[in-house]
Amino acid sequence: MNKTKFLPLCLVVAAVVVGCDGQNKTQTSDNPLLAAYDTPFEVPPFDKIKNEHFRPAFEEALKQHNQEIDSIVNNSAEPTFDNTIVALENAGSLLGNVSRVFGNLNSANTNDSIQAIDKDLAPVFSAHRDEISLNEKLFARVKSVYDNRASLTLDAEDAKLLEETYKGFVRSGANLSAEDKEKLKKINSELSVLTTAFGQNLLAETNAYELVVEKEEDLAGLPEGLKAAAADDAKAKGKDGKWVFTLKNPSVMPFLQYADNRELRKQIWDAYQLRGNNGNDNDNKETLLKIANLRLEKAKLLGYPSHAAYVLEEAMAENPTNAYALLNKIWTPALAKAKTEAADIQKEIEKEGGDFQVAPYDWRYYQEKIRKEKYALNEEEIKPYFSLAAVREGAFETAKKLFGLNFIALNNVPTYHEEVEVYEVKDKDGSHLGLLYADFFPRESKRGGAWMTSYRSQSRKDGQRVAPVISIVCNFTKPVGDQPALLTFDEATTLFHEFGHALHGLLSNVKYRSLAGTAVSRDFVELPSQIMENWAADPEVLKTYAKHYQTGEAIPDALIEKMEKAGTFDQGFITVEYVAASLLDLDYHATTTPIAGDVNAFEAAGMKKIGLIDAIIPRYRSTYFQHIFSGGYSAGYYSYIWAEVLDSDAFAAFKEKSLYDQGTATSFRKNILERGGTGNPAEMYRQFRGADPNPVHLMKKRGLN
Repeated sequence: MNKTKFLPLCLVVAAVVVGCDGQNKTQTSDNPLLAAYDTPFEVPPFDKIKNEHFRPAFEEALKQHNQEIDSIVNNSAEPTFDNTIVALENAGSLLGNVSRVFGNLNSANTNDSIQAIDKDLAPVFSAHRDEISLNEKLFARVKSVYDNRASLTLDAEDAKLLEETYKGFVRSGANLSAEDKEKLKKINSELSVLTTAFGQNLLAETNAYELVVEKEEDLAGLPEGLKAAAADDAKAKGKDGKWVFTLKNPSVMPFLQYADNRELRKQIWDAYQLRGNNGNDNDNKETLLKIANLRLEKAKLLGYPSHAAYVLEEAMAENPTNAYALLNKIWTPALAKAKTEAADIQKEIEKEGGDFQVAPYDWRYYQEKIRKEKYALNEEEIKPYFSLAAVREGAFETAKKLFGLNFIALNNVPTYHEEVEVYEVKDKDGSHLGLLYADFFPRESKRGGAWMTSYRSQSRKDGQRVAPVISIVCNFTKPVGDQPALLTFDEATTLFHEFGHALHGLLSNVKYRSLAGTAVSRDFVELPSQIMENWAADPEVLKTYAKHYQTGEAIPDALIEKMEKAGTFDQGFITVEYVAASLLDLDYHATTTPIAGDVNAFEAAGMKKIGLIDAIIPRYRSTYFQHIFSGGYSAGYYSYIWAEVLDSDAFAAFKEKSLYDQGTATSFRKNILERGGTGNPAEMYRQFRGADPNPVHLMKKRGLN
């Protein structure tokens, strides 16, 4: 949710915003990005947009934005809330529209041309942002309004916009000396290039690797669906009669979980955990080191001891000390449980006659064996009940029962890829709330992971609600042959998770787009997403949506009982790999001195300090930690578990009454989902819950108490 609140042009999530140098012009009149969108619900005309439209669209949008800023700066009237703060909020509308389309395509359906534009023009856009944030006359007007705020008649949302606008300028260097402003501009420009390069290198590394299996005996242990998918991939790549496995999660993770061939598990694991760390053209070691040190230099320039101190000032955690404290509190019991799990795996290895110590590429394989033995639970037994269609409808039905929402499939709306689905979202009274795009399957043009983003944020214009256009993007297991896409339970909860983010965007009901939906602190934004995971796993809800794709039979009680009993299974590993990555993030960004030397050595020292066992590595090693070096979560990866304290406590509020208690649902909608970033997150939560969150629910949920 990488938003700079006082600049409406910075509007994309999990994508890099870029600018323009005016090359490759096309006629403005022929450019669909520069005309009013003549489409259903005024969505982007993806069917008409071509790569060559972006540079001239950015050029015109930048020109318009500069003119809008100039009109604010040169206004002869005294600065007021309307002629300065609201005018600034509304400036850059065209630039925001173009940026959203470009940034989201760059993440979900990129190509060489888009990546070249991204790389070439990132510094141009960085300079444009700096020209605004460091404009002395503009800041003087903003400061004048802010200094006189006590005498203004503002409602709570107006006051919040004023506060965020002023803080945004200050945090972007408006109070720096002329010399330091020039230093800041140079740092920002370098960072824009480096973070773009990091993400492109990672995508290239991920796409470059293939594990080609030629002998069927080497597929021993793999589920039939995975083998069929690998055969399809091989055929598509001109390798008929072979099987191709990739570093996309739906391929690599089940391979590690089921493949009997230990040597092949090691091969694909090494490729996975060495992405960006191979000394080739896509190596990220030097790039990330420069990013970390430039962020520190920028923070010090702005008066903060570290980048983490700068970032967390705006978060619920407030400072690195508090973030470290939460992680360390969870680390101790999680590591103890992980060590017990490692000992159980070692026993399993020795029971089979193995003469080796458990390695990271053994963990998933042997834990799957232990899961089957201990709980008689086979993930392949679960998947037939979790077709993509069933899980998607389960999420929709949950939203209907909680908030009265209805989702109507549309086939008359342009999309950027044939696999993308579009739904109109209506409120309980039948009124239009917004649109939801859904893009579920992996491809080489899409980065890894799962995310929510938007093509239009909610706002109000002339008193009327402007409906949002929201998108969720995932990388789930694809259909094979006549079999539909069957999800793992982890993938099913991921769908509910991203759908929760989507609800945050869709139900937003505020005046200003820069305060709408997910424009909240990083460690609060995961609350609406993670709370939805609780419904995905609840037995009562499972019975309504988890239905066998062939028979339509609801998931049996016996299987649900197995899943519940296994609910805290492997939580030591899951928690440890996540917390290790979160601590690694803070190590890079809470340092008060530049990092020198080898990145691998720095990472190893951090993991040794916390006592991470050899059989587990951080969920993201440094060179492919896209969240923090290219994705907007720097000094913020801890936020998932911070928000899990909130979501566990919030779900308990429902369970204390009923799963779909309407009073609780209405309170959650009104106090959390509709309010976006218009209030203090801690206060908003207390208004919903009536108290601060109790972490006991999290520890119980993870089996760490």
